[in-house]
Amino acid sequence: MPVQIAVIDDWQDVARDVVDWSALDSVGQVSFVHDYPADNRTLAERLAGFEVICVMRERTRFDEDLLRRLPKLKLLVTGGMRNAALDLKAAAALGIQVSGTDSYKHAAPELTWALIMAATRNLVAEANALRAGQWQQSLGGDLHGKTLAILGLGSIGQRVAQFGQVFGMRVIAWSENLTAERAVQAGVARVSKQELFEQADVLSVHLVLSDRSRGLVDAQALGWMKPTALLVNTARGPIVDEAALIKALQKQRLAGAALDVFEQEPLPAHHPFRTLDNVLATPHVGYVSRQNYQLFFSQMIEDIQAWAAGAPIRLLG
Repeated sequence: MPVQIAVIDDWQDVARDVVDWSALDSVGQVSFVHDYPADNRTLAERLAGFEVICVMRERTRFDEDLLRRLPKLKLLVTGGMRNAALDLKAAAALGIQVSGTDSYKHAAPELTWALIMAATRNLVAEANALRAGQWQQSLGGDLHGKTLAILGLGSIGQRVAQFGQVFGMRVIAWSENLTAERAVQAGVARVSKQELFEQADVLSVHLVLSDRSRGLVDAQALGWMKPTALLVNTARGPIVDEAALIKALQKQRLAGAALDVFEQEPLPAHHPFRTLDNVLATPHVGYVSRQNYQLFFSQMIEDIQAWAAGAPIRLLG
């Protein structure tokens, strides 16, 4: 019997075209699922017949309850090598293997910088005004000579820091694990947490979501920021206290926010981030680029082939 393989979270209906899935013809049958996440009962009904499920990052949560509802499931394959939406402990207990893929390292930094530039120069508002027959509606800001604050100087944070340096910005950074040596290697100044928020003209979040980082950008931290500052988050939504950020934006204690990630995704229809004038929001597209998808899906195919051959690769957990 051919193995039943599901490629889910394919919201844009692009997975079938970015790589050649015929490489799996000898393994089984591939189905593409475009539905948004649902409750576990609905998901279990949708996915009950599949032995292999390919997931796109953290779009769909596979907790212990859902995994137990999928007795045929033998392999989960995720884009990237880290996925907080998968209960790896429960998967292991149920005999479900989990494989990952590499990631294209430039997509998220490029999207981050696009948001910084678009928000600073009011590009979306100006483009929309032009479509409406208007001309020059606002006064844009500047980046040269301003301070870019990097919260989390990992691989993505370092690339964003490099962009800032090219634009003539002073770059500072902080995280609990940042050493002076690593800061020097990246050409940035290491500061304290409070100094990071106080000095930032643009503060860009690049931490990994963990118990330690969840809610780290809270009301106190936002209160340290200049009223002229911009907060940018392309990391994970729960790192920022959404209620505190909304309040700061509504009261204009912060000039603006550029956000690609949210506490709940997809973002609810009537969420304030959809309507606040000082928010530039995009639907978590930091990793959604052709090269990244090609890498994700081509390595998902490799993972499935290796698993089918009895020698699974890139295992998580």
